[in-house]
Amino acid sequence: MHYIDVKNLAFQYEEEPLLENISFRVNPGDFVMLTGENGAAKTTLLRNILGLLKPSKGSVQLSPKNLDAEKLVIGYVSQQVSAFNAGFPSTVLELVQSGRYQKGKWLKRLGQEDKEQVRRSLESVGMWEMRHKKIGELSGGQKQRISIARVFATDPDLFILDEPTTGMDVRSREEFYQLLKHNSEKHKKGILIVTHDHEEIRNYANKHIELVRKEDSPWRCFSMDSCKELSRQPS
Repeated sequence: MHYIDVKNLAFQYEEEPLLENISFRVNPGDFVMLTGENGAAKTTLLRNILGLLKPSKGSVQLSPKNLDAEKLVIGYVSQQVSAFNAGFPSTVLELVQSGRYQKGKWLKRLGQEDKEQVRRSLESVGMWEMRHKKIGELSGGQKQRISIARVFATDPDLFILDEPTTGMDVRSREEFYQLLKHNSEKHKKGILIVTHDHEEIRNYANKHIELVRKEDSPWRCFSMDSCKELSRQPS
């Protein structure tokens, strides 16, 4: 089973090619890091995978089912998730709890299992003690963390994360990568993460995709160097 299956993907914006010859898979239990220089169309690739953009050539297939033959749940964190305005009325706890309603509990009371998942999600990003704060009172880095916590609260099968550690310090990043590794190894979650923290994350990921500029292209066009297998530190 492949949660993500990208075959010979190409994408162009108007007449300008941005991506060519992209092929890779993300399987249950994979922790895949996606890297490339600034402007390497990494976010554009994620948007193609999510169906927000349509490839010019090739295909992207997302599995309709997870390992339990239930509907695949995707947790997506974009680069702009921390852009809540100062008047946002929700508390940290309320925002993260809203992630549980996606499990079919909209307008229903959350049970103990839901509350425990929310608590673990906030603790995983170091924000449990600030759960009663208003969103507008938080810093950009703190908003990023609670956005990640909300995704964890949904308990997705597949994480698609676009530079999620922006605003985190070194210790917080390491704890976050360890949490992702645990989810991939122990719970068979699929993870695709765009990152600039090559050296920090390589001991946690098991695959590395790098987008590189095509030397013979007159455009700012990027292709895939390879999908390399990495060795991970033991848990």
